[in-house]
Amino acid sequence: MIEVKTSQMAMELEDKFGAHNYHPLPVVLAKGKGVFMWDVEGKRYYDFLSAYSAVNQGHCHPRIVNALVEQAQTLELTSRAFYNNVLGVYEKFITEYFGYQRVLPMNSGAEGDETALKLTRKWAYKVKGVPENQAKIICCLNNFHGRTITVISMSSDPDARKDFGPFTPGFVPIPYNDLNALEKALDDPTVAGFLVEPIQGEAGVFVPDEGYLKKAYALCKAKNVLFIADEVQTGIARTGKLLACDWEDVRPDVLILGKALSGGVYPISVVLADDEIMLTIHPGEHGSTFGGNPIAAKVAIAALEVIRDEKLAENAEKMGIIFRDELRKIHSPYIELVRGKGLLNAVVIKPFNGKTAWDVCLKMRDNGLLAKPTHDHIIRFAPPLVINEEQIHEAVEIIKKSLAELS
Repeated sequence: MIEVKTSQMAMELEDKFGAHNYHPLPVVLAKGKGVFMWDVEGKRYYDFLSAYSAVNQGHCHPRIVNALVEQAQTLELTSRAFYNNVLGVYEKFITEYFGYQRVLPMNSGAEGDETALKLTRKWAYKVKGVPENQAKIICCLNNFHGRTITVISMSSDPDARKDFGPFTPGFVPIPYNDLNALEKALDDPTVAGFLVEPIQGEAGVFVPDEGYLKKAYALCKAKNVLFIADEVQTGIARTGKLLACDWEDVRPDVLILGKALSGGVYPISVVLADDEIMLTIHPGEHGSTFGGNPIAAKVAIAALEVIRDEKLAENAEKMGIIFRDELRKIHSPYIELVRGKGLLNAVVIKPFNGKTAWDVCLKMRDNGLLAKPTHDHIIRFAPPLVINEEQIHEAVEIIKKSLAELS
């Protein structure tokens, strides 16, 4: 096997042999621990992306890694063709942890969304009584739920859709954070569900008005429509509560989780719902070779125990307040707006001196902090939730220094 000795070598290999479906920041990472990552040459960086919130518990958390290794040495995969001695334990644990009657395990966030869509349609026909093949699902403009054909059928991003049609029908897009638009769309009796991100992450950490989720949930209940929360990125303590919906005491009818459900060491996602919804799916109608495998089950239990035992939601709320307060003290022609909740934050970058958000990220990389732009003019800052106050202040100094050097 080739030994990668330099960052340049690694980038050249990816460029030559890999699909060009990403545009990474030019840094090649070889090691991670806690809130830090190191490149091939040994330079240390603060990780302020957390693999899009997949490593909320920090890189290589020993409890999560040990759960992975111990189970992998015992039994790795049975598929759902047979029972195993771990899955039921996991299902009991996670349903009690989040307060639902049933769980359907999958692997990726996009699979979680696809599963939730299928469940919602099945419920519409079997329970609500929507005529066959007429069920609609309301979604929001500027959403991000993944990149499968059905999911991009809901997207309003031209890059996500161009040259990938024809698209899956049955979706009703409305503006995000617009209760009037939601109320109007709910007048259609064939609407089965409303799929929403409590905070739109890929759109640039767009936090809706206070009360939006609670009122949207009430509108859905009045029309017998399922409220479906995509908490793949906002869930698992990222926003300062276990779920972002918890900020408004909303309990989604269908809850989608992924990313940090594994602490970043394994692909794991789930959909949670109660009997009336979940039991509409029967054997043979949905599944996954790897969904709910023994390794995933053990890893997810460990990952959720770490969130609870280390009080990472509480830390995310406290550190997030400090981080936003400190960012707002920075006087820079590049900073237009700071927003966020918990440790899911963003800075809207104003182009200055011909420099953009990408240039800011390159300069921060030079100074030892990794983040990446979204939509060209917004930088998302989402460090692992194990970060402490001293590290927050050090990271802010790196951001401040980088902005000053660009100016």
